[in-house]
Amino acid sequence: MIGVHANDFVTRRIGAVLGRRGWRERPVPFIGYGTPGRVRVLGRLVLRPDDEKLLPAHAAAWLHRRGWRNFLELPAPHRPVRLTVAGRTRTLRTDRRGYVDTMVDSELAPGWHTMHLAAGNGSGAEMPVRIIDPDEDFGVISDIDDTIISTWMPRLLLAIWNSFFQLEGNRRAVPGMARLYQRMLAEHPGAPIFYVSTGPWSSIRFLERFMTRHGFPPGALLLTDWGPTRTEWVRSGTDHKRRTMAGLARELPTIRWVLVGDDGQHDPELYEEFAQEHPGRVRAVALRSLSPTEQILAHGTVPPLAEPRRHWRPRRVPSL
Repeated sequence: MIGVHANDFVTRRIGAVLGRRGWRERPVPFIGYGTPGRVRVLGRLVLRPDDEKLLPAHAAAWLHRRGWRNFLELPAPHRPVRLTVAGRTRTLRTDRRGYVDTMVDSELAPGWHTMHLAAGNGSGAEMPVRIIDPDEDFGVISDIDDTIISTWMPRLLLAIWNSFFQLEGNRRAVPGMARLYQRMLAEHPGAPIFYVSTGPWSSIRFLERFMTRHGFPPGALLLTDWGPTRTEWVRSGTDHKRRTMAGLARELPTIRWVLVGDDGQHDPELYEEFAQEHPGRVRAVALRSLSPTEQILAHGTVPPLAEPRRHWRPRRVPSL
């Protein structure tokens, strides 16, 4: 596809220029997950300016910085990275957008573990991974936008303002959601939580800082990439969520899920579809109803136009 080739060409040319200006390869590990024997490794290799003043390591230093700094990086495609797990090192290779997304064999016990991801220049970072007991039968899949963080998506201008210009410390959590997840997982100590969103991977460091600051339980963030693919000019966020949830159902076959989202986008339809295609795999669906103001900002419509979604009820699972 022309868009893919053009995007790759521009990335290579800009990367060459930035490399000469001192930008360095840096690994960005994402939270991985798996079961004893198999682990999904997630991360990215990017070019970033070699200046810690531009990208401070301490989370508190970001509170008064604009969101555009989260995007101050460029993918490093088709580059080697070294993954170390339990003393064993293997070499992986990034894809055309700089991502690492692969399954590796590893005999890790259930619980949290740490892997190490390193670039060829020696720059490295710790990678947390959650190993889930194969007998675990409880888990949570949560949306992010307007479910745990107030974004008023998908209105374009508001999305741009929140993502690029808003001070990080001004972003607001949806009241009560962190406590809800804490209570659910306290009753199921070995249960995982996954945060699934149509947001870009470039925002993951902001989201991790935000969730830690507001007390959300740690879990894998399964985001997407906004660039073109070989078949599409613009990626479908709905398809990303659908594929991601189907993958989790396949990889963790014993878990019955609590699905949490909001009625502002496509969560009701996606969750109903998931429940019908995976009978017996959904415990409950919890949907946050957007306020009239949020509905207008999210859709440019008055609340009555959203009434069919507000009154949706899945046929197979209870709705909270």
